[in-house]
Amino acid sequence: MTEKIVVTNATALKRKYGKAYADVRAAVTRWIAADNARGVSTRLVAVDAAAAMKRYHGKPVTDAAHPRQNKEAIDAVFGTARPDYLVILGAVDVIPHQDLTNPLYSSDDPDRYSLGDLPYACESPYSRRINDFIGPTRVIGRLPDLTGATKPDYLIKLIDTAARWQRLAREKYERPLAITAGVWEGSTRLTLRNLFRTSTSVRISPPRGPKWRTADVARLTHLINCHGAQVSPEFYGQQGNSYPVSHQASHIAGKITRGTVVAVECCYGAELYDPNLLPNSQAGIANVYLLGGAYGYFGSTTIAYGDVDTNSAADLLCQYFLAGVLNGASLGRAALEAQQRFARLGTTLDPVDLKTLAQFVLLGDPSIHPVQASTNGAPMKKAAGVFSLQGDDLRHDRRVSLLRKGLSIPQTQGTAVRAKKATSSKVMAQLRQEARKRSLTPADVLSFGVEQPVVQAIAARKSLRKATLDAPASYHVLFSRKARAKAVQAPVVLLVAKEVDGEIVSLRELHRR
Repeated sequence: MTEKIVVTNATALKRKYGKAYADVRAAVTRWIAADNARGVSTRLVAVDAAAAMKRYHGKPVTDAAHPRQNKEAIDAVFGTARPDYLVILGAVDVIPHQDLTNPLYSSDDPDRYSLGDLPYACESPYSRRINDFIGPTRVIGRLPDLTGATKPDYLIKLIDTAARWQRLAREKYERPLAITAGVWEGSTRLTLRNLFRTSTSVRISPPRGPKWRTADVARLTHLINCHGAQVSPEFYGQQGNSYPVSHQASHIAGKITRGTVVAVECCYGAELYDPNLLPNSQAGIANVYLLGGAYGYFGSTTIAYGDVDTNSAADLLCQYFLAGVLNGASLGRAALEAQQRFARLGTTLDPVDLKTLAQFVLLGDPSIHPVQASTNGAPMKKAAGVFSLQGDDLRHDRRVSLLRKGLSIPQTQGTAVRAKKATSSKVMAQLRQEARKRSLTPADVLSFGVEQPVVQAIAARKSLRKATLDAPASYHVLFSRKARAKAVQAPVVLLVAKEVDGEIVSLRELHRR
């Protein structure tokens, strides 16, 4: 039987809701019963309960805000039970995101940490280095309550949505609401063509938005490629120096169709901020989607980056996630496969790739399969003397395959590491020249070496070096800005250069989302 474990911190929930915590437990009981009826054996584990954690050979969490304690507790639970799905129940004031160090941290990228749930999906022990978590293996998601909430109504509604989900035909998800900032129209259209073989449905902001028609908001697939800001219930479009609101939490409230799946490239698009920080106590866009019955929301907790006319970074990760969902995967498997696919794109993960991998989170029950897939869960049949696999057997084989793929990634992929020395004057001059060609005003430069993977380190023996290794490489990130632009969030442009033997051999231009 398929197994799902829900982890939470009961003490933190009781601190938030007092006696009303009993209502949360009742909702979880309904959820477990609904899962059991589907053949999914679900258990609730409180990581702060000593008796429960003893059964999983782990230590209880004594400080709900402590990332290391939570990582070690969840590792103990997962390592003992090896469930098919793991759900984190609660917002960041119940179980925190992990505090991975942002490799791009600077005055132009002020996120000290790339906050997210990636380490919970990895076998590696607690660390603040993203480089230690490039090979996720676990199917996980987070069902958040409202950060800072005192009443459990919101969380109970989300739990009830997770208990009552139903699969729908793929065609129900093939007419997306796609919203893009005008400057990134090319990139968004490419994503849509890759997913739906057409890009005619894109809404460009400006001039369009944020008062979308109810029929548009009611569509089941949403792709949003706009600007986002910290502690904001709005996203923003862009055309030249114009940055109008493109999407509003207040406008979509009450208009979301149950079963909606959302992929958001915007900066802070999945930030679980405390609504009490705003004068009107408006919850974030991610929270509003989930309250409306969205099954899954995939977005970034911090500043994200993407391309203008092609796809990279946030563009690709969101595209891969939606592709998995459309092909019938569970939300959690779609997210994990997207992360693994993204991590294997090249031979080395540059600093933007690392941050992108760390910052995207899945909000929703990872066991939900929004799209009906003909082979998922099919009964065993005998044909010509050969038995086909049942649904649980297929799932088991997929989990083994995902485990192997995840474990192999650190063996073959290099990762960027912050260099102590600045880039050479020659490379610096080349970067600044490239910035001027693009009408950009250069700012700071960060330089990175490359941490070689295990397989390449073995191959570095003298007899194999010439046959198997590329020349030593490093990366340089030049932060720059469009001249005289004004915005809610400054339009930072990154030039990411790969250097080999003192020469720039490739250059990527990425824009802050």
